[in-house]
Amino acid sequence: MKFSYCNKVVSFLLFMFMVVNYAFGNNIVEQPLPKNCIINKVEVYKSKRQLLAFSNEKLIKTYTISLGGNPIGAKHFKGDDKTPEGSYLINDKNANSKYHKNLGISYPNENDILFARKNKLDAGGDIKIHGLSNKWGSLNKVIQIKRVDWTKGCIALSNDEIDELFKAVKIGTPIIIYP
Repeated sequence: MKFSYCNKVVSFLLFMFMVVNYAFGNNIVEQPLPKNCIINKVEVYKSKRQLLAFSNEKLIKTYTISLGGNPIGAKHFKGDDKTPEGSYLINDKNANSKYHKNLGISYPNENDILFARKNKLDAGGDIKIHGLSNKWGSLNKVIQIKRVDWTKGCIALSNDEIDELFKAVKIGTPIIIYP
């Protein structure tokens, strides 16, 4: 089938629309967290790629997330690229992370350590909720990695989103990560 000039132009415009939509689709202005909001519980649903932020048992905001590059199943060992599943705490805050900012997750817990020992492997650690890589520079304003699982087991947000959570989440906040 031979395309006419008009069909080629329409096809090109449709393709460009899809590229722009993909690149900028997640840049929709969302409602920010209420001023001075304290998030006192976080739930992550890996299968839905969602992080839910609660204040006093009320759902305040839902974020779209990226996970480890091997997202199915719970993290058991260092280097498996899986995001943990289970009950943890936010145990650290780092405003100078190589991934913009981060909130530390208390992985591994007792069960994670026992499972790894039983299998004579290292459970790993250093699991975070973080933003995008600082080495991407100004591209972070364009890149929305939320359509791809790219971390080594962490939970990734946009830089604006981690900025917002970083202010609202205190060390000791419970986080439950579901499959």
